[in-house]
Amino acid sequence: MRRYAKPVVVADDLTLLHGLTAGVVTLPRHLDWSGSADYDLESPGRIVDLYRTVLIEATKPADLHAFLDRVILTQLWPSLWLPPELRRAWEERFPELPRSGSRPAAA
Repeated sequence: MRRYAKPVVVADDLTLLHGLTAGVVTLPRHLDWSGSADYDLESPGRIVDLYRTVLIEATKPADLHAFLDRVILTQLWPSLWLPPELRRAWEERFPELPRSGSRPAAA
């Protein structure tokens, strides 16, 4: 029996991620239908929720490009809970993303 699998969407290039880095972001209904689609980027918990929601629910690269920022994504990446197949697809495409639990090499 085959289960339904949501397609994994990955950005075309990290340099295309130019989402807002301050203020309040309201996600469109196709990304967040929960009723609380406003994300205050000054709130650490809400920015993590925004990034996780967009990464999981994106239906096309343009969703990622519009709502994610490269620098913030790179900072949050190791601590984001994501489905394993989604994390793997992003890390295979972008080896520069820090791995979960990775530590800088000792000098």
